[in-house]
Amino acid sequence: MTKSDTVIKKPEAVRMKCLIIAAGKGSRLRQNGTCKPLTPILGIPLIERVIRSALEAGVDGFYVVTGYQGGCVHAFLNRLSDRLGIPITPIVNEDWKKENGLSVLKAQKYLREPFLLLMADHLFDPVIARELMRLPLSDGEIILGVDGDTRNSLIDMEDVTRVKTQGDRLRNIGKGLTDFNGFDTGIFLCTPSIFGALERCRQEYGDTALTGAVRLLAAEDRVKAINIGGYFVIDVDDAAAFRRAENALLANLRDKPSDGPVSHHLNRPLSVRISRRLVNYPLTPNQISLFSFLCSVLAAGLFSLGSYATLLLGGLLAQFASVIDGCDGEVARLKFQSSHYGGWVDAVLDRYADAFLLFGLTWHAYANKTDSLILLIGFLAIIGSFMLSYTADKYDNLMRDRISHGKGLRLGRDLRVFLMFLGAIFNQPYLTLVVLAVVMNIETIRRVIICRDHG
Repeated sequence: MTKSDTVIKKPEAVRMKCLIIAAGKGSRLRQNGTCKPLTPILGIPLIERVIRSALEAGVDGFYVVTGYQGGCVHAFLNRLSDRLGIPITPIVNEDWKKENGLSVLKAQKYLREPFLLLMADHLFDPVIARELMRLPLSDGEIILGVDGDTRNSLIDMEDVTRVKTQGDRLRNIGKGLTDFNGFDTGIFLCTPSIFGALERCRQEYGDTALTGAVRLLAAEDRVKAINIGGYFVIDVDDAAAFRRAENALLANLRDKPSDGPVSHHLNRPLSVRISRRLVNYPLTPNQISLFSFLCSVLAAGLFSLGSYATLLLGGLLAQFASVIDGCDGEVARLKFQSSHYGGWVDAVLDRYADAFLLFGLTWHAYANKTDSLILLIGFLAIIGSFMLSYTADKYDNLMRDRISHGKGLRLGRDLRVFLMFLGAIFNQPYLTLVVLAVVMNIETIRRVIICRDHG
């Protein structure tokens, strides 16, 4: 389950097959897992992250070349194929200890049309592969995604394969290049010409590395180089790169344009830390959403008991629930379990939670001072809460650019719950209700006017 993230319509994806190289031993990553392709990163094995990213880019079938611990990898791929409902064909490379070009050659009889070539240990933004797959490819050419950011903090300068490009053409490639202006991402769009280049490279130079074949094609001006434009990509080759990849994936969770100020500065940094742990357990996003909702209900019950101690405890629990409320979407994104239905159900639970919290706060204020005006203010606070949520989608879509650039303040659930938390701390439940009733209803009216003028 995930939050109701903004859905951007994309052009229809190009469909093609994908070859993934997953034969190596990965000895430098041994402290994180005994089998490199199956090493989990934030709860999902490396090979599965690569496959799911390629699926999102438009791939409709996979060939995976295996070697070290091939039996375990094959068994996992068979289960993954059943789960995802896509064909995944394992290919065995008995010479997996040798250069990776031999792994590519093992797929020659399976691939007669252009295909995407990926590495099992290279995580990437699906946009990169999607854009490569849409590019025109002449017969006999290949295209390499190149990271032109030579200061990229995710790059291991000691191990990265460097490239020299000129315009959109690759001129040279190799780890030892001193004259370079980019890095090899390990993401290729290939024609079957790559197989011929590998054979020639092996026969003429005794070189069985993929890099050697790419260098040969580059010398014949048959390699296009496309700058990936700052999109996320990382080679998870050792423990240090593993940590960088984890941090980069988690940092991506914080860039949600619909987050309000409290979410952005307080809730999200905390929820990401919690989600980092939760992904290692068999918890579903639905269960996390339900837990957050139950915490809010319990907080509302504490509000209604009438004492300052229970009011304070309820405020703390409500704010805790607000933090946990971000974890369901984060876990869903990290574990590829997002769904439109999940986001919708989560939004429904949030509305129920808001009603319970505001009613509990109203009950507390009314019990301490029997005044019918308190009931009216509480009612207006609940109505304002619902209407603010109801108007959120249209307003967020209209004002997305301003909000994402920090030019607009988004008043959302995060701020609403935080005000209740502050009201509980300072023992001001009635004042909190007044502020919420006034601010949320005025904001709703403002949104209606803005949407009328701009929609």
